[in-house]
Amino acid sequence: MNIRRVAFDHPDAVKLNDRVQAEYAERYGDEGDVTPLDASMFRPPRGLYLIAYDAADAPVATGGWRTMDENGEGYENGDAEIKRMYVVPEARGLGLARRILAALEEDAREAGRLRMVLETGTKQPEAIGLYTSSGYDLCPRFGYYRFHALSRCYAKPLR
Repeated sequence: MNIRRVAFDHPDAVKLNDRVQAEYAERYGDEGDVTPLDASMFRPPRGLYLIAYDAADAPVATGGWRTMDENGEGYENGDAEIKRMYVVPEARGLGLARRILAALEEDAREAGRLRMVLETGTKQPEAIGLYTSSGYDLCPRFGYYRFHALSRCYAKPLR
């Protein structure tokens, strides 16, 4: 597997984002994650977006982080927020999500961020398992879905 830095609006990122949104919609019976995002949020040094490619150069996994600071939505100064972690079904179980997560944490740490945060939902037990086994703890809810009953927020110190 080859993990590359790409723009959030790169065609492969758009393709994987469409797939993860379809999975969210299926799991939750809605339109997917409607958190406002744009490509500028993932540009270094204030963020990063990664895609893993298989041996045939097909995009199979993705994830990014963006800078978030205190803003009335429950974030804290120094936060880096994980967004769009996703592995296509045919590539699951290969450790790609764990590799991308580690790369995102390292990059956010190098960018001076203090805490990695993320929001997931109760209908994503695989994600919850990944994050808790990677040292993330439940924290007070933040962000767009902070008032949704199915939302779960996690945090991990980067220092």
